Amino acid sequence: MTQDVEMKEQAAPSNSLRSSSPSTLLHLKEIASLIETGAYDREVRRMLRAIRLTVALRRKLKASVLSAFLNFALTLGSEAHIRLSSFIPKEDKHEMEVDTATSVAQASAKHSLPELEIYCYLLVLIFLIDQKKYNEAKACSSASIARLKNMNRRTVDVLAARLYFYYSLCYEHTGDLAEIRGNLLALHRIATLRHDELGQETLLNLLLRNYLHYNLYDQAEKLRSKAPRFEAHSNQQFCRYLFYLGKIRTIQLEYTDAKECLLQAARKAPLAALGFRVQCNKWAIIVRLLLGEIPERTVFMQKGMEKALRPYFELTNAVRIGDLELFRSVAEKYSSTFSSDRTHNLIVRLRHNVIRTGLRNISISYSRISLIDVAKKLRLDSVADAESIVAKAIRDGAIDATLDHANACMLSKETGDIYSTTEPQMAFNSRIAFCLNMHNEAVRALRYPPNSHKEKESAEKRRERQQQEQELAKHIAEEDDDEF
Repeated sequence: MTQDVEMKEQAAPSNSLRSSSPSTLLHLKEIASLIETGAYDREVRRMLRAIRLTVALRRKLKASVLSAFLNFALTLGSEAHIRLSSFIPKEDKHEMEVDTATSVAQASAKHSLPELEIYCYLLVLIFLIDQKKYNEAKACSSASIARLKNMNRRTVDVLAARLYFYYSLCYEHTGDLAEIRGNLLALHRIATLRHDELGQETLLNLLLRNYLHYNLYDQAEKLRSKAPRFEAHSNQQFCRYLFYLGKIRTIQLEYTDAKECLLQAARKAPLAALGFRVQCNKWAIIVRLLLGEIPERTVFMQKGMEKALRPYFELTNAVRIGDLELFRSVAEKYSSTFSSDRTHNLIVRLRHNVIRTGLRNISISYSRISLIDVAKKLRLDSVADAESIVAKAIRDGAIDATLDHANACMLSKETGDIYSTTEPQMAFNSRIAFCLNMHNEAVRALRYPPNSHKEKESAEKRRERQQQEQELAKHIAEEDDDEF
C-alpha cells in the first residue's frame, strides 16, 4: 500500500505539467495560425494582435513548450530550426514529449512562412532574456537581424520592430551598446528606403537611447533633426521619443520645450509603465524647478511613486524655501540617487535658483537691508558675492529693487498690483492653448473603420470586430513593463 501511495504522489507533477504545457502550446499554435492568415491576407493588424497575445503568454513560456512549437512552426532540419533549437536548454524527457508527435506530422507537410520564422526568433529571444541568458540572447538577436535584412515584406514590419527593441536590450544588459550603433544606423537607413515607418520610429528611439546612454547629446540632436518625421504609429514609441527629446532639450537649456515634452510623455504613457512614468516625472520636476516653478505636492504623491520621488520632494522643498544650506545637505544625502538618475549636473544648476528664491523672499520682506545681512541669510561666503548676486538679479528682473553701493545696502521697491499687468492674460492664454492642443490631439487619435460610410457591416464581421475589441481591451492592460 505504501508503494502505491508513493507512486501516485510522484506521478502527480507529471500530469499537472502535461495539462499545463499543452494549453500554452495550443495558444502559440493559434497565434501561428493568426500570423499565417495575416501573411496571406496581408493584414498588419493581425500581426499586432499576435504580438499582444504573445505578451500575455510571456510568463508561461518554457523550454519544452518552445521546443514543441519550433517543431510545429518550422521545417525540421532547416537552418532556422537547427539554430533556434541550439539556444533552448534540454529538459526532462517527459517535458520534451509534449505534443511532439502531432507537431512533427504537421511540420513535415508544409513549408514555414518568413513571418513564422521571424516570430520563432522573437519567442526564443524573449525566453532567453527572461532567463537572463544575455550572451545567448545576443547571438540569437544578431542572427535574427541578419535574417531580417534579407526580407522586404510589410507583414514582417511589426515583428521586426519588436526584434529591434530586444536586440538593443540584449546589448544594453551586457554593456555593449556602442557595438551596435553602426548596425542600428544601417537598419534605420534600410527601413527608410523600404518605407517601414514603424521600424523607422523604433530604430530612431533606439539610436537616441544609444547616444544618450553615452552622453552624446549633440549627435542625438543632429540625428533627430535630420531623421524623417511622420505621424506616430505606436503610442509607446511616441512616448519614448518625447522623453528623449525632453532630455535633449533640457541639456540644451531649452527648458520650456523640455517641460512640455516630459509632461506629455508622462501623460501618454500606459499605467503599467510605472518605471517610465517615474523617470519622466523626475526630469519634469527638475526642469520646472529650473524654470522657477514649484511643482504641486500631488506630483510627489502619485500612486506607486512616493518612495522614488522622495529625494526630489526634499529638493523641491529646499528650493521653495530658498535655503542654500538645506539644498546642499539634500544634494549630498541623495547624491548616489541623483547620479544613477543622471540628474546630478542639472541639480548643480539649481544652486543659482535657490539663491535667487531666497533673495526674492528677502526683497519682499525688507524694504531696506544691508548686503552683510543678505550674505548671512543666504549663507554666502563674502559680501562681494552677495553684491554681485543682487546686481545680477536686479538686471535679470528677478527682483524689483535698487542697489546702494555707497551704503552697501539693497533698497526694495513697493510691489505693484499684478492684475494691472498682462501676466494674468498670458497665464490664461497658455492654459487655453494647452486645452485646444489636447482637443486637437484627441480628434487626430480617433480611428474609424475604412469605407464605413459606403458599405454596411455584416453580422459575421461585426462579431469578429467585437471579439477583437474585447481581446484588445483585455491584453492592452496587461502589457509588460519591458515595453519601457
